[in-house]
Amino acid sequence: MCPVRQRGLCGKKLGQKAAERQKDDSIMAIPVKLEAFEGPLDLLLHLIEKNKIDIYDIPIVEITEQYLDYIRQMETEDMNVMSEFLVMAATLIDIKCKMLLPKEVNEDGEEEDPRAELVQKLLEYKMYKYMSFELRDKQMDAGRTLFREQYLPKEVEEYRPPVDYEALLADVSLSKLQELFRFMMKRQEDKIDPVRSTFGKIEKDEVDMDRKVVYVEEFIRSHKRFSFRSLLEKQHSKMEIIVTFLVILEMMKLGEIDIEQQDICDDIIITSKVMAAG
Repeated sequence: MCPVRQRGLCGKKLGQKAAERQKDDSIMAIPVKLEAFEGPLDLLLHLIEKNKIDIYDIPIVEITEQYLDYIRQMETEDMNVMSEFLVMAATLIDIKCKMLLPKEVNEDGEEEDPRAELVQKLLEYKMYKYMSFELRDKQMDAGRTLFREQYLPKEVEEYRPPVDYEALLADVSLSKLQELFRFMMKRQEDKIDPVRSTFGKIEKDEVDMDRKVVYVEEFIRSHKRFSFRSLLEKQHSKMEIIVTFLVILEMMKLGEIDIEQQDICDDIIITSKVMAAG
């Protein structure tokens, strides 16, 4: 047989054996389901608790390697979720690099730990995580709790304990009563407006215009000629004076009376024209 052909057949057989071996390996492989984590901090906290590591003294090299191994095994098409884990991976690598460099000193002369910020975030996340567990347990307990509607007999609802007046007035003395009285009076005085309280009250004075017209006409017929002052003196209020004055003006306009005055300071004399014509 030709050596070239023999080598081709050998290569073909070797390829078939390798394919069969790979197929057998895939059949014998046990699928491993990765745990689902809510975020990069959740994954870090899981690795710390799994390895029983002190959260204040994280071996950053070991944790970074385990974290990157998990990232390589992740299968997700959600780039937003993947980007969060990748950002944390970059942060861990950055901290790992800083740990290899000489430590920096702050203004107070203390050495700065590159892990400090990450530790603070992990502690906060751990606190909120366990708080969520507590709330979830309370919610589950509340879901299993049933409440019965309150029912009390009418006599019990209407019952009121009797008042013990002796116990109620046990600490009361005349001085305390006097102090309470002064306090209440002071509160009443504070409610009074110091400006508006001095204002007088405007009372409405009811005057019937028609009755006043009849009264003035009768007064004119009985006196014929008289002073305006004598008519006004018989009025009992300012409103009656005003209405009487309006009645006199109306009668003068209608020509029922004459008005005369010798001087400015003299009395106004009213004369009935009706009586004069009669």
